[in-house]
Amino acid sequence: MGRVAGPWGVRGWIKVVPYGDGPAGLAAQREWWLRSGDQKWRSLRVTEAKVHGSTVVAAIEGIADPESAATLNGSEVAVPRGALPRLRRGEFYLDDLVGLEVESSSGAPLGVVLAVEEYGGPPLLRVGQGAVERLIPCVAPILESVDVDGGGIVVAWEPGY
Repeated sequence: MGRVAGPWGVRGWIKVVPYGDGPAGLAAQREWWLRSGDQKWRSLRVTEAKVHGSTVVAAIEGIADPESAATLNGSEVAVPRGALPRLRRGEFYLDDLVGLEVESSSGAPLGVVLAVEEYGGPPLLRVGQGAVERLIPCVAPILESVDVDGGGIVVAWEPGY
């Protein structure tokens, strides 16, 4: 759902840069799971959170000063899947795309989604096929169809791009 960007304020709050659709959904959650590097996920209770521009600032139970908050810097933030809003028809979570087969609109296989990455623009699908990896924008009109249940994605993107 996001990444801890560092401490915020003098009372030990943290600032989180959300992935995906924006900060409101993350700010509404009261249990976050954090992981730094290859450590195990750990559950933390959010005592207060609010949208701050395009980020979320939050107070975490047991974190009361900027020095303690700084220890969470760079941590990935997730929430339990059951806490996410129910999807409407045709919607999907970006995480659901990992592992799906991708093919071009002409039928050429492009590989499998290895990850969904964000660099400030639309999300990018990191698609791998053997030693070849490509980044494909996850945005219409390039993203033509997604069938999470069927395991496939069709994109307006050809192998030579």
